[in-house]
Amino acid sequence: MKCPSVIAVLSISLAMASSAIAEPVSNTLAARTELRAIETLTLSDRQFLEGDANGKATTTAGELRIAAGAGRLPVVVFQHGSGGVGANIEMWEREFNAIGVSTFTLDGLAGRGLTQVITDQALLGRLNFILDIYRALDVLAKHPRVDSRRIALMGFSRGGHAALYASLTRFHKMWNKSGIEFAAYIPFYPDCATAYISETDVADSPIRIFGGALDDYDPIAPCKAYAERLKAAGRDVEVTEYPRAPHSFDDPHLGPSLVVVDGQTVRHCIIREEPRGVLIDAYTKEPFTYKDSCVEINPHVGFDPTATEAAKVSVKKFLKTVFKLHGD
Repeated sequence: MKCPSVIAVLSISLAMASSAIAEPVSNTLAARTELRAIETLTLSDRQFLEGDANGKATTTAGELRIAAGAGRLPVVVFQHGSGGVGANIEMWEREFNAIGVSTFTLDGLAGRGLTQVITDQALLGRLNFILDIYRALDVLAKHPRVDSRRIALMGFSRGGHAALYASLTRFHKMWNKSGIEFAAYIPFYPDCATAYISETDVADSPIRIFGGALDDYDPIAPCKAYAERLKAAGRDVEVTEYPRAPHSFDDPHLGPSLVVVDGQTVRHCIIREEPRGVLIDAYTKEPFTYKDSCVEINPHVGFDPTATEAAKVSVKKFLKTVFKLHGD
């Protein structure tokens, strides 16, 4: 026969276990996760720019993390950089799930037989990610738990380039058949070295660019210059620059400063689309390639906890406004 004290301990333990089952362990965890196939194409940049759909049929994938809550929820679409889905994206997923925002993380590499393009950017035309993003909207438009009026786009590095230029009206007209427009564009440390035709004709949604003053991978200066051109055209755009932040400043798995050995950077390139569909090296006046003399290697990346925390506050505040979320 068990003594009363043992029975009491067992009762308390069972009560605690029941409580743990009844209540979620953490509000940063998604209530449900789904993997979704995305039917897209693999194109050269010229094909993308000219609206030529005669590319290779490709199936990529996205991970939809549905936040806790009822009905149709807002969603942030994530586009990774040249190295694939990193630890920073999981961090952002949890931050957004915690405020009732679902996330849809795209993988633009695995379905194309790639793991990274850091050391050879020519393996994949950089505009493919924009097409993948639009095709992701096709998937989200049909989902019963997604509020199609409240979808934002957030990208990092190469994915930041895609998140920035996916706003171009010209690209939407050629490639976005979903009937959905993004509610906001949030590029993190994007490459802004390329000037596309009609670059200031962008969607009416706000654009918020984040980067670091110490970024020698995708320097923020060209992005600031582009933002000024957008502002002059009457667009809603802001740039947030963190004074001590390097490239990938929001990746908690990185040290404070690491060399990306053999990583390619166009930090000193000026690339222009002229004529339509052709990307030109402004120095040589010839079609741009990653063998051009302006392409360099060995840039740096690094984690900046101060900039990361500041960015979390800014981005969540921005999204709460855009998505009309209530609460702190």
